Amino acid sequence: MKKTKLSCAILSAFAATSLYAQETSVPPKAQIETIEVTATKRTESIQDIPVSVSALNGQALENLGVDNFQDYVEFLPNVVFQGTGPGQNEIYIRGAATTQTNISVSSVQALQPSVAFYLDEQPVSMQGRNLDIFATDIQRVEVLPGPQGTLFGASSQAGTVRMITNKPDHSGFSAGVDTDIGFTKGGEMSNTVEAYFNFAISDDLAVRVAAYNDNQGGWIDNVLNVPGEGGYIGSAVVIDRISGGVLSDPENTPVVSPENDLLVEDDFNDAVYSGARFGLSYLFNDDWSLLVQHTQQTLETEGVFSYDPNLAGESSTNRFVPENNDDEFGLTTWTLKGRLEQLELVYTGGFLDRDIESNIDYTGYTNGGLFAAYYVCNHYEAATPDDEICLDPTKFYKEDTNASRITHEFRVNTSADREWRVTAGIFYDSQDLETVGKFNIANTDLGFFTDLARTTVGTEGINSNGGPFEPSISFVNDVTHTIDQIAVFGQFEYDLTDTLTATIGARWYEIDDIYKGSTTTVDVSRRIRAFGTLDPDELAAVGEDPALIDQAIANGQLDVSLLDDDGTLTVDDTILKASLDWKVTDDVLLFATYSEGFRPPVTNRVGGGLASNQNGAFENFRIPVYSLTDTLDNYELGMKGDFLDGILRVNATAFYSDITDLQTSRFDPTNISFLVFTDNVGDAEIRGVDADITWLATDNLVINGALSLLDTELTSINPELAGIAPGVGAELPYSADLSGNIRARYFYEIDGGLTGYVNGSLAYTGDRLAGLKMDAYVIEDATQLIYGTGSGLPIQQEAAVYDGVTYTDSNGETFRGGRYVQESYFIANLAFGVTNDEWKAELYVDNVFDERGVQYIDNQQFTPKVVTNRPRTVGLRLSYDFY
Repeated sequence: MKKTKLSCAILSAFAATSLYAQETSVPPKAQIETIEVTATKRTESIQDIPVSVSALNGQALENLGVDNFQDYVEFLPNVVFQGTGPGQNEIYIRGAATTQTNISVSSVQALQPSVAFYLDEQPVSMQGRNLDIFATDIQRVEVLPGPQGTLFGASSQAGTVRMITNKPDHSGFSAGVDTDIGFTKGGEMSNTVEAYFNFAISDDLAVRVAAYNDNQGGWIDNVLNVPGEGGYIGSAVVIDRISGGVLSDPENTPVVSPENDLLVEDDFNDAVYSGARFGLSYLFNDDWSLLVQHTQQTLETEGVFSYDPNLAGESSTNRFVPENNDDEFGLTTWTLKGRLEQLELVYTGGFLDRDIESNIDYTGYTNGGLFAAYYVCNHYEAATPDDEICLDPTKFYKEDTNASRITHEFRVNTSADREWRVTAGIFYDSQDLETVGKFNIANTDLGFFTDLARTTVGTEGINSNGGPFEPSISFVNDVTHTIDQIAVFGQFEYDLTDTLTATIGARWYEIDDIYKGSTTTVDVSRRIRAFGTLDPDELAAVGEDPALIDQAIANGQLDVSLLDDDGTLTVDDTILKASLDWKVTDDVLLFATYSEGFRPPVTNRVGGGLASNQNGAFENFRIPVYSLTDTLDNYELGMKGDFLDGILRVNATAFYSDITDLQTSRFDPTNISFLVFTDNVGDAEIRGVDADITWLATDNLVINGALSLLDTELTSINPELAGIAPGVGAELPYSADLSGNIRARYFYEIDGGLTGYVNGSLAYTGDRLAGLKMDAYVIEDATQLIYGTGSGLPIQQEAAVYDGVTYTDSNGETFRGGRYVQESYFIANLAFGVTNDEWKAELYVDNVFDERGVQYIDNQQFTPKVVTNRPRTVGLRLSYDFY
């Protein structure tokens, strides 16, 4: 059989190429070629490193129609992408997850991610808002599950994701353009244009430019609010039931329900990614080179990407305030590489500047408890019950956040040809996050609340910054959070025999966490300093009894040992990694690895405060001044192998992870003074298996599959969270016990030198639990009261008893604990295309069976909102390459 363009096409499928043997009468056989990765800070074959790595190259990403990381995750069953829409997501790997950060306060809360996200050499992770980079002109994406802290630092506790871009090519000119137009069922049209240009200006200088514009049409409808018919009823019933009967006669009290007549719109959740990347590569000589790149991107969204399941229709919501999220970043990176004798030297760094402006509907905050409901009524001044009124509960939140991050890393690699190899380096990281969040939570149509807003924001019409008074703003967060880190790391490999290699790595780090600013009611800077100095006068000045604080510290209830007199939180430690790998044959590698990962402590803006509700688990409870470092110890056994003369590849890893002091986000609506803070929920264990298979079934058919099995459980609970968090033995959230996918690509030749192909994929995600708080029944009751109907979402009931104690609410009723279930789903995709060496045309159908898989349940406004995948989308992709 003659090998023509058909065989060449096979090369592009899932990073496969044809490796031809010596010319014989036997036709050559296609084999899987290995992707080169930099998971160990040096370029190596993915099959030769004792690290679990998943990777797809740029051609494979194009074949799968992937433009962003959320799409890529469909084909990585051990990775979870959770959040409320573009630019508002977090990544979890191998089940190491806790309660999702509330997006409206994620910048203030500062809970660090457990998975590090890199663009090339630059870490770009951020709490609650991982940088959402459009995947254009990408060389490959690497996912490293399990702790990678020795080489990649603090937020690599559960894994690392690296998006590697195409670099300037010195071999000559090339260019390409890709277009995509898609039509979503029940939604708007989407379109994308991408292009790249590569110029070899001289033998030493090359430039590459990539640009894109991606317009994603919406499919969620903001429908008219009709109280009593599934819409928001009003605030009186909510106040009466949730805040303990503030109104004496809620049925006869005048109530104003929020109106959204002017905001009713079909398909109102639009997103537009636009940006460009510029790269310059200069070769000083054969040994030294410099690469400088700059990426600039703007992400603009309107509307919301979640719907209200209690409303009619598959994707309807009630929103009462115009919502938008404008997220712009500029990232400049540089890498200087050189060689001195047998040493490879690398200096790399980057500067990230990111601006976020958001306007969020906060009307649901009314449903959150006593004070939130209190703010919309005048019962405080009504002479009689007949004078009580409740006004429009519509609220909003405005956020203006600027984040900057600068990193420097210098590392040395010894020659890969030696029997011993060393990678060693020093790393510096400085992050600054400045955020101002303005909340409208009081109805300022009432005279008292106008005065309240005036006194909380400023005095005599002037706010704290000397600007004009904003009468609609009643609560402000104004916080600057700085994290400075220095680390020294190293990894030593030694070939014990020709086939057996031992590796040991370590990383020492020191992190300074500086949290400054204020809220409307709290001078955060002074409060943290007071707990750092423990000066009685300073503690008294921030409203704390010094004797009670001393007592809380003495009995272990509060820990302030990591704070200095300036309120700086400092932590340092050393983490380790060790592995042993055995090259059984040239095609089979076995390895055993132990590794450690961590997330640093998080300072709480209201730390040390006493709970306002002193019932049950909250009796004598104080908010921790900071959460403790949570650590993950990981043990894994892995195998990487090519079989059947290289046409079958099987990579599999079994692992066990032990998490200590797992950090979680908390917001208890019965304690308004709590706001949102970070706590340590307890300890957890995770057992699992990752596996992926690639099979060149024939010269015309490539099949790839992946599987994830997980068994997660809490092994101990912080006693102060008993009855709030699930009990011992409960599952961790967001990750399914079973997930997997299978995909295939079939080629056939067409007259005229063309190649046709068919792509198909099927991805399964199992049942997952939402969050770590057993609040689903409470939220469901609120939903019934507010909308007159329940959500219909399934709930897994969990024990309301811990260590033989039955927990009750403030009315003495047994607490019925449970979590929402994000039910399992299948997503199927199909594509049909024709290609030659230069152009490609492809017709695709994403989500063939129009499955609305629940990807996230958001309850930050005390009723459930559901995020799903995009409905069935049919489209056409065209591409052309110039050489």
